[in-house]
Amino acid sequence: MSMNDELRSVVSARLEERHMSRADLARATGKTPQAITRALNGGKDSGSPPPVWAAILDALDLQLTAQPRTGEETP
Repeated sequence: MSMNDELRSVVSARLEERHMSRADLARATGKTPQAITRALNGGKDSGSPPPVWAAILDALDLQLTAQPRTGEETP
């Protein structure tokens, strides 16, 4: 599983946890529903990190993670 796939999985789980749809996420981010769908489906123009960042993370054996902020209340 790639870094982007892991991030998409975490985001999808968070949406479900908060009972939010992709349309809700689009409204919350000010993006179009189509942009959100492309990003979460991982297709062309999916919002992948710039290749230089992927290379930096790989070279340093680092991974990008997403986790809830500490002290954050879930609505």
